Amino acid sequence: MSNATLETRIAQGKGDQPCDLLLAGGQVLDVVTGQILTADVAICGDTIVGVGRGYRGLRVMDVSGQTLVPGFIDTHLHVESSLVTPYEFDRCVLPHGVTTAICDPHEIANVLGVPGIEYFLTATGHTLMDIRVQLSSCVPSSHMETSGARILAADLAPLMDHPRVIGLAEFMNFPGVIQRDPEAMDKLNLFSGRHIDGHAPQLSGNDLNAYITAGIRTEHEATTAEEAIEKLQKGMRILIREGSVSKDLHALQPVLNDVTSAYMCLCTDDRNPLDIAEQGHLDYLIRTLIALGSPVLAAYRAASLSGAEAFGLKDRGQIAPGKRADIVAVGKLEDCDVQSVIAGGVEVTATAFATRDHIPPIGLQSVTTREIKAEDFRSTSNQMATDVIGIVEGKIITEHLTRDIPIVEGDKAPDPSRDLARITVIERHGRNGNIANGTVQGFQIKRGAIGSTVCHDHHNIVAVGVDYADMAIAANRLHEINGGFVVVSDGQVLAELALPVAGLMSDLPYEQVHDHLIDLRRAAQDIGVTLNEPFLQLAFLALPVIPALKITDRGMVDVNRFEIIS
Repeated sequence: MSNATLETRIAQGKGDQPCDLLLAGGQVLDVVTGQILTADVAICGDTIVGVGRGYRGLRVMDVSGQTLVPGFIDTHLHVESSLVTPYEFDRCVLPHGVTTAICDPHEIANVLGVPGIEYFLTATGHTLMDIRVQLSSCVPSSHMETSGARILAADLAPLMDHPRVIGLAEFMNFPGVIQRDPEAMDKLNLFSGRHIDGHAPQLSGNDLNAYITAGIRTEHEATTAEEAIEKLQKGMRILIREGSVSKDLHALQPVLNDVTSAYMCLCTDDRNPLDIAEQGHLDYLIRTLIALGSPVLAAYRAASLSGAEAFGLKDRGQIAPGKRADIVAVGKLEDCDVQSVIAGGVEVTATAFATRDHIPPIGLQSVTTREIKAEDFRSTSNQMATDVIGIVEGKIITEHLTRDIPIVEGDKAPDPSRDLARITVIERHGRNGNIANGTVQGFQIKRGAIGSTVCHDHHNIVAVGVDYADMAIAANRLHEINGGFVVVSDGQVLAELALPVAGLMSDLPYEQVHDHLIDLRRAAQDIGVTLNEPFLQLAFLALPVIPALKITDRGMVDVNRFEIIS
């Protein structure tokens, strides 16, 4: 809370002393009663001390004609997936009204291990936005992939009581929970009585009962109204997700109303700078929900108080005395058109961002591979029947398709006429040099290749293409630039974005990252790709805890059976 003494806060709240900052002339949305209050807001340090009239301020902000709402809380994201460092994420997202973000740094943890988590714990102590950390529960996400690190319960224990730690992050290995895997039990027992975040796509019935019984209380993987309702009825808080790839808002919006909003929150999981610039962040979710028919109160409550309550942040979520001064001024509630933001009592300005301390990035040489050659992408088999990953655009779930692919000179080659492309995962942590080849449908790629080191959650190199030579160029270029995104055609690199921080994040300002993403999107379209967000869609094709068919460096994975296809 505030550095000011308790006596000072009380004196300013009573009006005996001028408050440090007075937001004057506006109105306040009370997310508990739903009423619109005609009131000023008095702030002492980082704490709201009064909501009413008759206050004086050492500094006064005129918010006439505007409505003040509580700062927004993104209840689940991975800062790394924004492709920028925590500092640039802060600068990019906070102006959209997100004053609290609950992050799981398991992307960098899968590359660098505990030092990656420690980097986040230190860096987020210097951001204007309050970024809270959940300790990564599944590094790696399963036994069917090669990551750069392995984190056990004993590794997490020394970090549990860090002031920025809020609990145990999404427990993706839901089969491990249900089957009482010893490593899973160690972590769940370690965090017993603390917050444990969920990740259980399409789980229902007794399996869901067993999963929830482990002490897991929040869930962001519901993709249908029916799934969300069952999880709500069984005591879970549902996080409505709308990211750059995972888009569940339209499916879950009918469930959100003034009753359920106390138990529903909002999250992005995740949005990149391109979508943030073109659409927004949680402000986009709020105005979209309202446009689709959700009550104004329900949308704003889900974006603030419900998230605070779900994750035990009792000091925020409402504009009320004693709460953290996280406040967003909007011109019109239905539009969620953010006019100004107060974060911890500080007005969000370029000057405020310039005062932050920084620590240097880590993991700058994390891509370790041999030279990749065109023949590495051949897929040998003696039968035509082929398991094919079927993309579902806007979802991270996939279809498990079967297609007959002719064998020519021992290889089942890509076939652009049938939208059948090669997908390959190359181990890049210097562990074993694994290369696994498969087939994917849904990119509509006609020539060349795209490649990435953002490859959930192990973050190996992943490439999709119809030309093996171009795929090799893409993989080798990713090694040269220490990770990132690349588009290749006819032997030439058409566009790229270097992500040298653990192969996941750029060291550039977010505006420059945005510009590179525009170039990459255009280049991908030039080679035929029709997906709106091909790189993040590609990244999730390697996550073996999301149904139905995925690929890792160890081969194609039948997620429903939780095993590698031989």
